[in-house]
Amino acid sequence: MRGDTGVMGNIADLLAAAAKQWPASLGVIDTTAGTAFTWSQLDAAVNGQARRLVEEGVGQGDRVLLRLPTSADFAIALFAVARVGAIAVPVSPTAPAAEVTTVREHSGARVVLSRDPDEGLLPVVDPADPLAPVGGGEDIVVLCYTSSTTGPARGVMLSHRALLANLEQLGGVPDTFRQLDRVFIAIPLFHVYGLGPGLLQCAAVGATAVLAERFDVVKALEVCAEHRVTVIGGVPAMYAEFASRPAEELGAGLASVRLLSSGAAPLHPKVLATIREKTGLGVFEGYGLTEAAPVVTSTLVTGYPKPGSVGRPLPGVELKLVGSDGLPVPHDPEDPFEEDDLGTGLVAIRGANLFSGYWPDGAHGPGEDGWFRTGDVGYLDIDGDLHLVDRANDLIIVNGFNVFPHEIEQVIVAMPEVAEVAVVGVIDERSGESVKAVVVPAAGASLSEQQIVDHCAEQLAGYKVPRTVEFADSLPHTVTGKVRRVRLRS
Repeated sequence: MRGDTGVMGNIADLLAAAAKQWPASLGVIDTTAGTAFTWSQLDAAVNGQARRLVEEGVGQGDRVLLRLPTSADFAIALFAVARVGAIAVPVSPTAPAAEVTTVREHSGARVVLSRDPDEGLLPVVDPADPLAPVGGGEDIVVLCYTSSTTGPARGVMLSHRALLANLEQLGGVPDTFRQLDRVFIAIPLFHVYGLGPGLLQCAAVGATAVLAERFDVVKALEVCAEHRVTVIGGVPAMYAEFASRPAEELGAGLASVRLLSSGAAPLHPKVLATIREKTGLGVFEGYGLTEAAPVVTSTLVTGYPKPGSVGRPLPGVELKLVGSDGLPVPHDPEDPFEEDDLGTGLVAIRGANLFSGYWPDGAHGPGEDGWFRTGDVGYLDIDGDLHLVDRANDLIIVNGFNVFPHEIEQVIVAMPEVAEVAVVGVIDERSGESVKAVVVPAAGASLSEQQIVDHCAEQLAGYKVPRTVEFADSLPHTVTGKVRRVRLRS
C-alpha cells in the first residue's frame, strides 16, 4: 500500500488516491451487470452515493446495512459509507428476512442499501462533485457479523486503522497485487475476505477488480479468459471445481493467471496437486479471521505452497500458540498429534490489524498487552509454518482424550471413494463423547460404514475411530466454504 495513505486514514482515501494516480485505469469490471468503471468514474459515483446518504440524514457513526451482491453497487456503497463517516454493515443479499432483521436491530442500522426498493434505498451511480471524507483511524467503518459455525453471529468492529493496516501488511509480502493485475473476485464482498484482501487491496495498488455475483466454474473460466485475469482469490470449494475440469479447459481459462490464492477453510492437498498438474500453478494458502481484518498468515510469505500449511505471519503480525490458560505451549514439531497433544495450542495474534472488540461495547477484544486469543487450534512444524488442526469448540473429548476432527477428516478424505467428510462429537453415555463422521461419497462410488471404520482403524488410535458413520448427499457450508458442524451433531 502507498505510504501516503497511512493506517490512520479513511479507507475511502484509497479510492481518491487511485482516482488521482490512475484516473483512466479500470477500477471495477462488473461481469454480471456488464458494466465497468475507471478509478475516476468510480470515485465520482461514490461521491454521488455519499451525497444521497447525507440527504437521508446519515452521519458519522450511523450504521448503514449493505444488502448487495458482489458488484460495482457494493463497491460504490462501501466507499460512500466510509466517506461520510458512517459504518457499513454488510449482509448477504440472499439471507432470510429474519436474519437480516436480527442484524439490523442488533446493529441499530438507520438505512438499508438494497436493490429491492421495498427494502431500502436503491444504489446510486450518478456522479457528483468531491466530498471531503469524514473520520478515520480508530473510527469503526465496517461492522461484520461473523457467519458462526457453532452459534449466534457476533458483530466484529473493524476500524479504518485495522483494515488499512492489513493492506499494509499484505503489501509487504512478495508477489501480491500489482497495479496492472486484474483480480477475479467471486467470493462475497459482504465477507471481509472479499472486502479487504479483495476489493480494498485492488484500490490500494490500482489493480482492476473483476467482480462476479456468484461462482460458476464454466462461466468463471470464460470471464478469466475474456478479461485476461492475472490473480484469483478464492476458497477451497472454488478450487475443487477448477480441479474437476479437463486440463485443456482449465489451462485455457487460466492462461493469463500468475497467482492463485485460497483462504477461509483448508484446501485439500489432492486439489492443490491436481491444479498444479493441470496448469503448472501452485495455490498459495492463507489463514485469517474477521477479527484480524482478516489475513494473518500466508504461504506467500515463504514463497512456495506447502500442502497442509497456511504459512507464516505477514510482516507486522505476531503469532504464538497458547494453552487455555494463556501460557505458551511446549513446541514439538516432530509429533503434533501425540497423546498429550504436545505442540498444539490456541492461535494468539497481535498486530495493528486487530479489531476493536464486539459490537456494541467493544467487549472481548485484544487484551491490554495487544494479544487476541482466537478459537483456532494449530501447531508449528519444524520450519515454523502454521498448520491448523481445528476450532477449539470443535474438539471432541473421548474418555478424557482430545480428538481433533481435522485429523480424522484427513484420513477419511484420502479414500478415493470419498468426496467430502465432516467429523463431529456426539454425546456418548459410556465415553462422554464419541466420534461421528458424515461422509459425502464420490459420484458413482460404493461405500459402506464398515469400510470407513476399517480404514480409520488402520491409521488412528482406537478412541479416534468413528463410532458412527452417516452418508449424505452434501454438507452444510457457510458462504466461504466452512462446514457448519453444529447442524451435523444432531
